[in-house]
Amino acid sequence: MSYFEDFDDDIRNYPDESEINSRIETCKEFVEEGTTLIHIDYIEETVHYCLDSDKAVDGLFLCNAVTLVAPYNSEFWQYTGILYNNSFKFYEAYVAFLKSLTLNPNDVETLLNKSIAEDNLGMFDDAVESLEKVLQIDPNSEEAYFSLGVLFQRMDNYSEAIEYFISATQCDEHYSEAWYELGYCYENNSQFNEALAAYNKFLEIEPYSSTGWYNLGIVHIRKEEFQKAINCFELSIAVKDNFSSAWFNLGVAYANLDLMPKSLEALKRASELDPEDEAIWYTLGQAYEDLEKIPLAIKCYTKAVKLDPDYFEAFLSRGYCYDVSGKLHSALRDFNRAIRLTENSIDAWVAKADLEYSLGELSKSIKSYRKILDIEKDNFEIWYKLAETLIETGNWIEGKDAYNECIRLKPKDANSYYGNAKVNFLLSQTKEAIEYLKSAFQLDPKIKEDFAKEYPEVKSSKLFLKLIEEQK
Repeated sequence: MSYFEDFDDDIRNYPDESEINSRIETCKEFVEEGTTLIHIDYIEETVHYCLDSDKAVDGLFLCNAVTLVAPYNSEFWQYTGILYNNSFKFYEAYVAFLKSLTLNPNDVETLLNKSIAEDNLGMFDDAVESLEKVLQIDPNSEEAYFSLGVLFQRMDNYSEAIEYFISATQCDEHYSEAWYELGYCYENNSQFNEALAAYNKFLEIEPYSSTGWYNLGIVHIRKEEFQKAINCFELSIAVKDNFSSAWFNLGVAYANLDLMPKSLEALKRASELDPEDEAIWYTLGQAYEDLEKIPLAIKCYTKAVKLDPDYFEAFLSRGYCYDVSGKLHSALRDFNRAIRLTENSIDAWVAKADLEYSLGELSKSIKSYRKILDIEKDNFEIWYKLAETLIETGNWIEGKDAYNECIRLKPKDANSYYGNAKVNFLLSQTKEAIEYLKSAFQLDPKIKEDFAKEYPEVKSSKLFLKLIEEQK
């Protein structure tokens, strides 16, 4: 008889739920009759069925009945602990495992399960100690290595976790869960080639795992191997068609290859499967924006901010779309909201300042530009915009100072010298103006033409002609 025939027989012989319930009732009768010890083997088998079928309450009742009359039975204390673990009552589980270990201190299964309770109680060092004791007893316990890996993974200590997962796979090369977690740790450690190798090994063992193909695709995205990522996500979807995250990242991969119609199709499918995921709506909005379908992009961004009222990026992106659509006041509202959510966002402040300028609110624009410079004091573009806006509002001296900052940051920018020359002319500081004008002409001779157009009355003056002559 083959292994699979044995396996099929086991399934056929396994009791169904009604049979398990009947066994439980029979066991309860034994307890009431005071014949618990006589039927302990039957009760133990029933407890196993309770463990397998999530009947924790009934299982605990039977275990408590046995430990009352047989308090030195370590196995029933172990079963008690496992049932409490399954019920998320980890302190009670921990106490039960301690009792089991006082009776059988080297029981590997009890130590392994005790580490689960300790981990959930925040007793990290105790959990590690329990698992290390398992390895002292059984140096080839792949389960202990795996559990240690999980412990260190949860602490974000991926390098340590990797070593334990490797040991688990060395003990059992077909330990698929260990290969999966190994891939996850390599990925989080930015060891992408190793992550690919681990996930591929996992998929050799579990070829129909939708999450395995999905994770492999994510690593390819992080490596900017977008076509390979697409292949993985399509395989993931072939296994599980309603896997919204796979559809979502398929859309992202298509977008990175500038295949926007396909990206849009995948993202729309993701939004159908998970309409409450604000990130999907935001990314769908980006896809519509890239396709210049601005009204649809605005609708998607609006759905994103309804789902998450603190979604900074969605407010900012919707603001850009409103701006492009000519709905300037709506855009300004969104930019202000984005700033309230993330005060030090350069992008939001720039968008707000530029829009205030477009609306003719120059004083507000100046304040916004200054706020940007509080965040990033050496931003040349903002100093230049500030200088021009200050000059436009008649703040010539402050404008001159701003142009000087531009020259400090970019000593060879001709326009900054030209701007400074113009403001010095306005301030009647002719000598300084000429020096700045000379520098501008030297850096960019085309500025002479701009100057002649802006100041036609100066074009024929002796001073200008002399300046032109000096530049030849």
